[in-house]
Amino acid sequence: MNKQKKVSSKFIFFFGSFGGILFGYDIGVMTGALPFLKTDWALTNATLVGWVTSAVMFGAIFGAAIAGQLADRLGRRRMILMSSLIFAIGSILCGFSPNNGTYYLIGMRIFLGLAVGAASALVPAYMSEMAPARLRGSLSGINQTMIVSGMLISYIVDYILKDLPENMSWRLMLGLAAVPAIILFLGVLKLPESPRFLIKANRLDEARQVLSFVRKPDEVDSEVKAIQSTAQTEANNLEKTSWATLFNGKYRYLVMAGVGVAAFQQFQGANAIFYYIPLIVEKATGSAASSALMWPIVQGILLVLGSLLYIWIAEKFNRRTLLMLGGSVMALSFLLPAVINSLVPNASPMMIVVFLCIYVAFYAVTWAPLTWVLVGELFPLAIRGRGSGLASSFNWIGSFAVGLLFPIMTASMPQEAVFAIFGVICLLGVAFIRFAVPETRGRSLEEIEVLGAGESPAEVSGKPVTNR
Repeated sequence: MNKQKKVSSKFIFFFGSFGGILFGYDIGVMTGALPFLKTDWALTNATLVGWVTSAVMFGAIFGAAIAGQLADRLGRRRMILMSSLIFAIGSILCGFSPNNGTYYLIGMRIFLGLAVGAASALVPAYMSEMAPARLRGSLSGINQTMIVSGMLISYIVDYILKDLPENMSWRLMLGLAAVPAIILFLGVLKLPESPRFLIKANRLDEARQVLSFVRKPDEVDSEVKAIQSTAQTEANNLEKTSWATLFNGKYRYLVMAGVGVAAFQQFQGANAIFYYIPLIVEKATGSAASSALMWPIVQGILLVLGSLLYIWIAEKFNRRTLLMLGGSVMALSFLLPAVINSLVPNASPMMIVVFLCIYVAFYAVTWAPLTWVLVGELFPLAIRGRGSGLASSFNWIGSFAVGLLFPIMTASMPQEAVFAIFGVICLLGVAFIRFAVPETRGRSLEEIEVLGAGESPAEVSGKPVTNR
């Protein structure tokens, strides 16, 4: 047995979710860096602007899928360590981009995206496997707090550096992402491996020891037995497990629910706001984008406050209720500016910015954290790595598409019309939650798997929720 030195549960949950900082920083940093980069390199081509912004998401599509498979073989902890190193190296290389090296920067951001995508798949899986059922929603929500904190940090860094020469400011903004990556690496060195991975690897004593860090003493043996039972069942069918397995009768409902939620989160258009808010304000008001860097900080504060509110209410309301409420308000926030603009042509141009703030507030409390909670909860143990990777890949496909297409769409049609399209997608997301996603609050991961096998989401959702 590899004796693990005792690690406090607070340390485990903090650094277990710290990968979200990397995720969030890179989502946010381009918001402030892009106006200076466009000026420095005279970037006017909307397609190239979209690629520079969304290249990280393109890399993340593959990073998430690869990490999901490797995590089942090498462990969650080891893969998070590798991701942090790739992130640090990629960030530094972006900061040293040659002058007018647009394609070099795109390539380096794709490389960086491999790590970002990996973190998006690994962190929810790790947190859900470490957290007890009664606290899983709120503890997994810490991941979202880390993501939005990373975004807010990047917005503040962007604002602080905005008065530097243009060719220096955006390079520092991108390069400083290496700092949280190094902090993550050092923290994860002390983290234990996931107990579910250890049990699958027949390292039972280590698994018991890790569980003793994050469970009450009388809960350890019963949870080990529950995980063992599930793992044994799945091991009997291991040779039959493939990508096709994700969509067979036993897993289909849960996989479609997890992947669907992850995809809708991004196709609803949140990252259009996060990446382009200075340019949105510029188009709405006519003021220079580089002078609108206070707006990202405002939205960053809304995101952090929203994530903290979510942690407080996470176990008080069902997952589906929060998602349907949030999606409905988000849809209205996108649709109403188009309606008002058609009825009142001389309406204030800042109206759209106010509605976008409402969108961000409700997104922060509902879809932003709950997507990753569900991704961590819905996939059975045998396919958790592949399932989480697939869900994260679809999430990043949506993020990539929105980041690439938004500047192209706004160049050819009014902003209000573009956001109205996203509003319709929000409504489709609400319908998907209503009819295709089971309720998971208060259920152990093993209970969710049993309930999902061969049953429709409606049947699963209708069963009483336990609070174990």
